[in-house]
Parts: sequence; C-alpha cells; structure tokens
Amino acid sequence: MSAPAPPEGRYGPAPTARRRRWTVAAIGTGAALGVAFVVWLGLINASPPVSWKDVGFSVDGDASVEVTFDVMRSDPSIPAQCRIQALNRYYAQVGVVTVDIAAGTLGAQREHATVATSEEATTGIVESCWLVGQG
Repeated sequence: MSAPAPPEGRYGPAPTARRRRWTVAAIGTGAALGVAFVVWLGLINASPPVSWKDVGFSVDGDASVEVTFDVMRSDPSIPAQCRIQALNRYYAQVGVVTVDIAAGTLGAQREHATVATSEEATTGIVESCWLVGQG
C-alpha cells in the first residue's frame, strides 16, 4: 500500500531530478565552504604571533619576585610587551608589571622581570604577551 499523493500544486511544483541535483550541489558547496572556513580559522590560530614560556622565579621576601621567561615571536623585529604577575598562596594577584620586549633578531629571547609585591608571593608567572600595537 503506497501513501496517497498530495493534491497537485498544493505544496509547490513537484520535485524533479534536476531540482534534486541542484539542491544536492548547493548543500555540498555550502558544506565545503564551511569546512574551508573552519580550517582557515584553525590555521590562523595555530601559530600565534607571540608566545611565552615560564622558566622560573625567585621570591625576595615580602618585597618582590623575579620572574624568568622566554618570549618567542614569529617576527622578532616587532617589539612586544608581557604582563607578569606575582601570586600569593591563594592565587590572588599581589603584584603586576608590564615589561617591554625590545625588537631583536632572535626568534626566542630569555627575559627577566622584577615584580614588586604587596605581600609575600609564592610564584611569579607570565599572564600574557602581545605584539606592540596589536594587543
């Protein structure tokens, strides 16, 4: 037993093979464009223009903490800035400083920053880095 057909013209013209091919092609093209867009976004974000790695820190009592870190830039001729923070044992920020990273010729540079603290810090870390003029 087959389902009854709707009255002719009630829901628009009857589908044809040509219309089905056109719909499948449109959906395929849309899917391909969507995948290409996602890949493009992934490639843009896969290699940030500046990155950093915490190397170590040294606490100087209640007064300050010295933080050692590496900064890597895709274009070392562009200066950067990094925000360094000192945290206490409850992970509360007890000091912060923004450090200028001069333009250079090396892709990676080792940097040192001293952060003045309002109380004894238990760690010092790089919060973020950005290229000057792009942050």
